[in-house]
Amino acid sequence: MEPWPHTVDWRPVSRSLITVELIGRAAWVVVLLAGCTVGWVITDFWAWPTAMAAILLFAVWRSVVTVRAVKAWGYAERDNDLLVRHGLVVRRLSIVPYARMQFVDVTAGPLERAFRLATVQLHTASAASDAKIPGLPPDEAARLRDRLTALGEDRAEGL
Repeated sequence: MEPWPHTVDWRPVSRSLITVELIGRAAWVVVLLAGCTVGWVITDFWAWPTAMAAILLFAVWRSVVTVRAVKAWGYAERDNDLLVRHGLVVRRLSIVPYARMQFVDVTAGPLERAFRLATVQLHTASAASDAKIPGLPPDEAARLRDRLTALGEDRAEGL
């Protein structure tokens, strides 16, 4: 069974999200390597260089996975619901009916703002059904927020 409906016009997230994710990962790698270097200088224990190599290998592997994972994100607006897909090994498709949405958040951290990106977070009555769409240009995030809010209000009036 193919989890992604082929009859849907999927919209991808911005490829700039790859850069944002890689910069965030690089910052953590630098911090971890600095900590290992301090530990190695203080104790001169043989395991510190091994830990540093493991950190670097893990970071390279996660970076390759991140590139593919960002390309797997997508969303589609339909008449009565919003579809959000992501995942490589475990594929996830969230279908959020407009009438079930309680509110929509748009967030952007400092790194996201530097690359002109934002994240749209949908909140429903069920915490398990919350969906988010990262890596959207701010104009698209605002348009999507306004559209989802308007559609949510229209559909909720009919309940």
